[in-house]
Amino acid sequence: MARRAATVLSLLFLATSVLSHEHHNELSEEEQNAPIDTVLWLHIFLQAAVWGVIFPTGMVLGLSRSRWHVPLQSAGFALTIAGYILGHSHKGRAFLAGAHGKMASILFVPIALQLFLGIYLKLHIHEQTLRPWAVRLHGVVGKAYPILGWVQMLFGAITFGGYCRGGNLGQCLAHYIMGGGFIAYGTIMAIFLLAGESWVRRSGRSPDWWDSWVIMLWGIVNTFTEHRGTHWSVKDMQHTILGVLWWAGGILGIFLSRNNQRSVVPALIIILTGWAMSDHAQALMLSTKVHAVFGYTLMSAGLARIIEICFVAPKYSQDAPEGDAHSEHTLDASHDENGITSPSRAFRHLPPFLLVASGLLFMSATDEELHFVNDQGMDHVTYILIMFSIAFVIYSLVVSLIHLYATSGRNAAASGKEDGAIELTSANKWYAPVPAADIEPANHVIGDDD
Repeated sequence: MARRAATVLSLLFLATSVLSHEHHNELSEEEQNAPIDTVLWLHIFLQAAVWGVIFPTGMVLGLSRSRWHVPLQSAGFALTIAGYILGHSHKGRAFLAGAHGKMASILFVPIALQLFLGIYLKLHIHEQTLRPWAVRLHGVVGKAYPILGWVQMLFGAITFGGYCRGGNLGQCLAHYIMGGGFIAYGTIMAIFLLAGESWVRRSGRSPDWWDSWVIMLWGIVNTFTEHRGTHWSVKDMQHTILGVLWWAGGILGIFLSRNNQRSVVPALIIILTGWAMSDHAQALMLSTKVHAVFGYTLMSAGLARIIEICFVAPKYSQDAPEGDAHSEHTLDASHDENGITSPSRAFRHLPPFLLVASGLLFMSATDEELHFVNDQGMDHVTYILIMFSIAFVIYSLVVSLIHLYATSGRNAAASGKEDGAIELTSANKWYAPVPAADIEPANHVIGDDD
C-alpha cells in the first residue's frame, strides 16, 4: 500500500511540473464562444465525481475506520490527477484566468500532504511521539476535503459561465457566501439529526446556542462590509440592516439558550431574513420571482424549525426506546412495534432540506446568472424547479454519507449500551420544550459517539 501511495505521489508532482495552465488574461470573442469538446466534459464530470462523491465518501469511511478508506482515497487521488491532466488538454473553448485555475494548483498541497501522512501512518513509527500528531493532522486535512471540493466546483461553474468579473464580484461573493452558508447550516443540522445528538449533549450547549453565536458573528461582519462608497442604495441599506438584525438577535438567542435551553430566536431571524429577501427590489421580473421563492423557502425553513423545537423534538426524544441498538450513531431512532420510523423523525428532515434548497436558490440568483437564463427564454418556474432538483440530489448525498458513517467500519456492529454512555438528566437534556419541561426518568440512556 505504501508503494502504491508513493507512486501516486510521484505522478502528482510530475503532473504539476510538466503542465501549464491554459487559461489566459485576454481572449477573443471567438475563443470564448468556441464549442466545448469531449475532453473538457470528461474533466468536468470526472472531477465532480471525485471531489463531490469519492473523496467525501472516503472521508466518511475514514471516520468510521473502514478498511475501504485507503483504497477509495487512493483511487480518488489517481482520478483527480487524471482529471487535472484532462483539464489542461482540452481544445475548443478557452477561459480567462481566474480562481478555478489557481485553486487547482493550490489543491495539490492538501493532496500531497494527505498522501505523505497516509504513507507515514502506514509505517507505524514514532508511535509515542510524532504519530499521534500526524493522526490529528491527517483527520483535519481529510475533513477539509468536502469544503475544498465544494469551493473548487463553484469556481469551476463560475469560470464555465464567465461570471463574477469586474463590478459583479461583490454581488457574487454575497450570494455565494450566504447561499453556501445556508447549505452548510442545513448539512450540519442533518448531521445532528442523524448522528450527532449525543455530541451536542456532551458539549453542554443547545444547538440554538451555537446557532446564535454564528448568526451574531456573521451579523457583525455584514454590518460593516455591505456598504461601500458614500451613496447608500436601497440594497446597501437592506443588507446592512440585516447585519444589525443578525447580531442583535444573535445576542438575544445566546442569552435565551444558555444552560442548555432551546430558543426560537435563530429560527425567527431566518424567517425575517427570508421575508426581507422575498420583497427585495430587482431589475428583472425573473430575478424578482426567484428571490421571492428563495425568501418563501427560507421562511418555511424557519417556521419548520420553530415547530420542531416547540412541538416535535420533545415528543421525539421522549418516544425513544430505551437501549436502542442504534442510539450511539443515530438520533434516538423512534420506531413503533412494527419497526416503522416515527412521523416526528421524518418531519425533522424538513428544516435542513429547506435550508439547503434556499441556499442553492440564493446562489443561483446573481444578476449575471439570471440575465443568462432570461436570454435563453427560460421562465422562473423551470429555473426554480431545476434548483430544487439539484437540492434533492445534494441532500440525498448528505444523508447517504451520514447513513454510511452509521453503518460502516467500527459502527457497523455497534449495539446496545456502549462504554461512556451518558445518562439523560435535567442538566444535560437539550431536547426540551421552550421553556424547559419535565423529562423522562433518569435511567434513559443515550450512547456517546466515539
